Amino acid sequence: ATGAPLADGAGSTGGPGASRVVLALDAALAPEAYGLVVDADAVRITGGTPAGLLHGAQTFRQLLGPDAFRRAPLAPGRTWQVPAVEIADEPRFGWRGMLLDVCRHFLPKDDILRYLDLLSAHKLNVFHFHLNDDQGWRVEIKRHPRLTEVGAWRSRTRYGHRDSDLWDETPHGGYYTQDDIREIVAYAAERHIRVVPEIDIPGHAQAAIAAYPELGNADVVDTAALTVWDSWGINPNVLAPTEHTLRFYEGVLEEILELFPAETSPFVHIGGDECPKDQWKQSPLAQARIAELGLKDEEELQSWFIRHFDTWLSARGRRLIGWDEILEGGLAEGAAVSSWRGYAGGIAAAEAGHDVVMCPEQQVYLDHRQDGGPDEPMPIGYVRTLEDVYRFEPVPPGLSEEAVRHILGTQANVWTEVMQNRARVDYQVFPRLAAFAEVAWSVLPAPADRDFTGFAARMTDHYARLDALGVDYRRPGGPLPWQRRPGVLGRPIEGAPPVV
Repeated sequence: ATGAPLADGAGSTGGPGASRVVLALDAALAPEAYGLVVDADAVRITGGTPAGLLHGAQTFRQLLGPDAFRRAPLAPGRTWQVPAVEIADEPRFGWRGMLLDVCRHFLPKDDILRYLDLLSAHKLNVFHFHLNDDQGWRVEIKRHPRLTEVGAWRSRTRYGHRDSDLWDETPHGGYYTQDDIREIVAYAAERHIRVVPEIDIPGHAQAAIAAYPELGNADVVDTAALTVWDSWGINPNVLAPTEHTLRFYEGVLEEILELFPAETSPFVHIGGDECPKDQWKQSPLAQARIAELGLKDEEELQSWFIRHFDTWLSARGRRLIGWDEILEGGLAEGAAVSSWRGYAGGIAAAEAGHDVVMCPEQQVYLDHRQDGGPDEPMPIGYVRTLEDVYRFEPVPPGLSEEAVRHILGTQANVWTEVMQNRARVDYQVFPRLAAFAEVAWSVLPAPADRDFTGFAARMTDHYARLDALGVDYRRPGGPLPWQRRPGVLGRPIEGAPPVV
């Protein structure tokens, strides 16, 4: 973006006014820590690892000014100045992530690569890739081609909340080829971002059942008549607890593990959330399975699913992580928990010795609306302002010291039922992701004592960076005319969100 010539570091002595950036590794630093020193001779960036060097380079880019975030130099040959400074910096948490749901609305590969760049610019290091749901299957599985031939496409889409009577009759879908996935994973690895693929089991499965009806509870419903779901909410069509289902998803996961190598993806997310048990209660096959396995009830049947894949993944050198419902019926040994329904699941898991990622819906679901005004597009959930996100605290009070050590970090989740394209995702994610990134990186005072006024002042500069990056963020004054969606039914929830 600068177009500036930089001297070759080999043998360069620099000198006053020299344009050189000196990179070095220092094993004494923490892995993602960095030092940045700017003096008359050079810019010196030192990292504990290459990841630390990258974080230091991102800070250097911030110091250069907003134009350094453009794709090409505005004025070749211009002089760039950086203030003399000395910075020592390292992250509070090792897991600083964002989930992106590409099932409810698909985003093309280039949009994913762009979001990896945006995560890196904000020093976030985990990309949770939500790849299957009732509304679409988004990753090519060669041994099961109908997952994308059938499961990646729906005939229409509800427009707005699930109670809306508006429909977009345009067929919607798409998927990533295996080469697309390899490219995404390699691109993330170059930016020291771990990718956590999610294959949801045993709920959120209608797209898979539409492609392969034998995966569903065919003794209860006509699974052959099911199509990829065109609406939102909790779907009753869940996987049948059969050996065939287990073998099918083992085959899926074998290809997933090849696409997401352990160096980049030590964790595999298996969902485990929002799995209604009604079909299992009515299914003679499921009831026979419960009796055969000596289980107490349908909750333990779901736990049996999770434990099976925990054992299967562990045998292949990976770790299972799932939504906090996997606590129900007994948590698989070694499994980690994404605590989404609030803090409670994460607290219980951490106190029991399990690793936890804190992502409570009430605080850091970025599909929730940013303001209570009438111009907000498709308003969902509680009002979560930029200041609210800045005052989010990932570690709840009262945890034992041992439990605190099990908090891997935190994650903001982006569910796309009401986000039809990249611009809508941008509007919901930014600027709040900047506040979240600071919370995830920095050791901050207690929420009530945080200097939001100072943060808001710094955001003035950051808005210019977002402009240079082409991000369609929500302006402090509210949505621009083309960002509004008047008259489209949402699901606003009034009042302050509970801390549960």
